[in-house]
Order: sequence, then C-alpha cells, then structure tokens
Amino acid sequence: MDESPIDATLAPRLRRGARIALVIAALVAIVGIGMRLYEGSRVARWTEAQAVPTVALVPLRQGGVPRELVLPGTIRAFIDAPINARVSGYLKRWYVDIGAPVRAGQLLAEIETPELDQQLLQAEADLRTAKANLELAGVTAARWQRMRSSDAVSQQEADEKAGDYAAKQAIAAAAEANVARLRATTEFKRLVAPFGGVVTARRTDIGALISAGGVNGQELFRVTDSRRVRVYVDVPQNYAAIVRKGLQAQLRVPEHPGDTYPAIVTDSSQAISESSRTMLVQLEADNARGALLPGAYVDVRFSPNASAAAAPRLPVSALIFRREGMRIAIVDDGGHARLRPIEIGRDLGNEVEVLAGVAATDRIIDNPPDSLSDGDPVRVATATAKGTAGP
Repeated sequence: MDESPIDATLAPRLRRGARIALVIAALVAIVGIGMRLYEGSRVARWTEAQAVPTVALVPLRQGGVPRELVLPGTIRAFIDAPINARVSGYLKRWYVDIGAPVRAGQLLAEIETPELDQQLLQAEADLRTAKANLELAGVTAARWQRMRSSDAVSQQEADEKAGDYAAKQAIAAAAEANVARLRATTEFKRLVAPFGGVVTARRTDIGALISAGGVNGQELFRVTDSRRVRVYVDVPQNYAAIVRKGLQAQLRVPEHPGDTYPAIVTDSSQAISESSRTMLVQLEADNARGALLPGAYVDVRFSPNASAAAAPRLPVSALIFRREGMRIAIVDDGGHARLRPIEIGRDLGNEVEVLAGVAATDRIIDNPPDSLSDGDPVRVATATAKGTAGP
C-alpha cells in the first residue's frame, strides 16, 4: 500500500527534530562537563593557594633604647669590723648600744679579768726575784774576779761565777718581758672602737662569760663606717669586657624610689666564677646622707655605650626557638621562607636586641608558623589584601 502524502512529509521532519535534539543534548553534556572540569580546577587552585601560608612582615627597629645594663648588687660599709675579746673574763659593763655613733678610741665595754690580774701579780713577783738573784750574781762575779787576780781562786771558778751572772741577766730580762706582755694584755680589758663609725651590733651583756678570741668566732660588737660604701655586683660573662674600672653607674634602692646615687667602678676580680659564670665587680659611692644602708639590695645601672648607637630590635614574636638554636624567618626574592640563625643581646620584654644575623633590608616574618621550614613558599600579606576568599 502506498504512503500517503502526509506521512511522506512528516517523516523527514521527525528525523530532523531528532537530530536537533541529539545535538542539543550533546551540547548540554559538553557544557556541563566543561563547567565541572572548570569548577574542579578552580577548587584545586584555591586549595593549593590555601596551602601556602600567608605571613605578615615586621620591620627591624633601629635605635631608641640606650645601652643600659641593670644588675642587682649588695651594699657593704666601706669599713666593717667585728670587735672580739683578746682576754678572758666576765663583761663588767658596756657603754654603747646599736645605732650609737662612736669615734676612734672610744670605750665600748670593760671586761673583768681576775685570772689575768693574778698572772700579772705573779709575773711581777717573779721579776723582783729575778732582779734580786741578778744583783747577788753580779756582786759574786765581781768578788771572784778580784780573787782571781790574786790567784786565790782558779780561773774555772771565776768563769763559772761570770756565767751564772750572765744567766741571771737573761732570766731577769725574760721575767721583765713577761710582765710587759701581761701589762699590755690587760689593756685589752677595755674594748675600744678602732675607728669612727656606728655600732651596728651588740651581742653580749653584763656578766657574760668572755673567752679570748670569742666563742666560735662570735663578736661582742660590730662597728661600721658607712660614710662611703662599697657595692658588689656579679656581672655576667657576656658583659665582663665592658664593665671596666672607672665606669660610671647609678644606684637605686627600693626604699627611696625615684632617687639615684652616683657610683664608680673601682675594681673587679679579673676572673670568671665557674659556678655562676659571672665576674665580681666592686663600686664605691659617697653616702654622706646615709641613704645607702649596708647589707641592702640595690639596682646598679651601667651605661657602657651611652654614646654609641643602640642595637636594632625585633619583637619576640618574630623569634623561632629550634633545637639548633635561635632563628628568624625572612622572605627571599622568590617568595620562599629562609631560616636564619641570629644572636640576641638584651631582653627588653616585648622586644630583644639583635647583635648579629639580620640586616635592615631583610623582610622578616612576624609570628612564623611552627611548621615553617627553610625553602617553604609563603605569601606576604598586604594592607589591602589580608587573605583569599573561599570557593
């Protein structure tokens, strides 16, 4: 049966529509695949960009803080002497108490010495006996010498009498020296101030048993002269070379806030202590006003390089503490982080002085990530672009 004219016309149209539909479907599929590939590539690029840390830079600060070294010290009186007893006995009386000003030679206390007094009496008696024996020996020796001239006695006998006289002279001299020694010792019954100053301690009382030289080194009084004071400071080894004789310093004590007292370095031990790795330094200061108390704590402020430019400074947030030592991270021209060892000086709290290992042209990273390694790529944050938007 032959096709109708309508069917003959409809068939080509259907085939053409089907082809158009297939083309449209293919285009839709291609566009969809392309968009998915583009989106995947964009996400990959964003993820890769996020893997590169964004870092901020910190400038290297120059000058502004003078080179000042502050160390703790101890004040000592210029002269400080314990007063011990040179004779044994009992304290008879004392005349000064703590805080009393004394002058050189002033009587501090008296000691009662019955044993020493008896020893002196016995020594004086022995001296009188020795002098009497010496006088008799002298008369006898002279008589026997005259008898020898007339051959009434032998030469041997005359020599014996002369020898006895010489021996008696020696005995009398020894007895006289013993008396002089005991008389000089009795002068120590009076304890006197060896120099002018202030009594800072009294460790005895009336009736106390006194032993010569003190009991286990215990002193009876202590006298100090603090019109000038010495200050002792332990200087760390790093600064031992710059704290030298003649260097000026300022002293500050807690009981007088805001006041400073000039001092000068007068000497040092010229050796480093193995236990503390410090050098003992001595300063002297005038204390006519009495504001500096012996034994007190004091802040000693040195300015060894007051006229020199201060060292550059970095915030402590830029430091990296690694097993190999102190490091900082800088950004090179290729956008990679480079770890560099540095040597730091004074710790100023929020900042540290950098003595070596950094230049003014370096781009230094602030707060570097703990995982940052040498050669890692980094992105430097700018004032206008703090980060990258998410997908």
